[in-house]
Amino acid sequence: MRRVRYEVNGGPEVLFTEEAPAPAPGPGELLVRSEAIGVTLPAVRKVREGTEPGPLGGEVAGHVVAVGEGVTGFAAGDRVTGLCFSHAYAELALLHERMASHVPPEATSAEAVALVRSGLVARGAYEASRPRAGETVLVTAAAGTTGGLALQYARAGGASRVVAAVSSREKADFVRSLGADEVVLYPDESWGEPVDVVLDGVGGDVLHSAVRALAPNGRLIAYSSGGGTVDAHQLLFRSASVTGFQMAAVARAQPELYTRWLTEVWDHYRQRALRPSVFARLPLADASEAHRIIESRRNLGKVVLVP
Repeated sequence: MRRVRYEVNGGPEVLFTEEAPAPAPGPGELLVRSEAIGVTLPAVRKVREGTEPGPLGGEVAGHVVAVGEGVTGFAAGDRVTGLCFSHAYAELALLHERMASHVPPEATSAEAVALVRSGLVARGAYEASRPRAGETVLVTAAAGTTGGLALQYARAGGASRVVAAVSSREKADFVRSLGADEVVLYPDESWGEPVDVVLDGVGGDVLHSAVRALAPNGRLIAYSSGGGTVDAHQLLFRSASVTGFQMAAVARAQPELYTRWLTEVWDHYRQRALRPSVFARLPLADASEAHRIIESRRNLGKVVLVP
């Protein structure tokens, strides 16, 4: 089978397509023939900043080829999607049964990888903010896959004002189409009237502006892999709080909640309450270009590799 590997200390140009033996599913695992592979920001950062070569994880959707020992909820021929922690950039990928979801007939594989993981993160981050109807919400990385779905959750959840923070004015029409009332740019000195909730998917220096955007008693939910520091004095001044959110921790510690949220995500999709956006579909061999698109912040929604 074909898969993509990477060398260390470089950029997207260190990705290479190679031939590799097909993996065998272990206990609790599904072997999936990939039809769509979601390119994630953590994978892009791993290539850019990593010091050791290793597998590139990401979302995968396709048909089950084989199942490992103990698998009961899936069978060969099923259409599935889920997060692959080993080699996701490959024609054949392994998914653990706990991280897999059946794909309904009406969804394409590209939509599935744009929806499930990002939809779960958006759902969980919004829930972690303890939202109340009538509050105001600001979402960073709002033109990305998770940010776009978070905008939709905030709008559906009864927010009185939804603000999208993006990297360029060219993204304004797109995020407004997803439910944003206002659009601000990261370099803007002010992000307008303070908000009750910030959902941050960027991290880094953006955190400083995100904290300053909070109203008194505001809450910031940090779900980015970008790191960053928060000025404790700014929190004290606002009586504000910061909460970190990680979907993998929910999947491990609260599998029943994870399953319930997964069911909700698909229900919202069927009702058209969640609209995943796919920006680009590229061949597996063009993984370098997919990473360049993410790094340049050109994407409006998901970038997908198609083997």
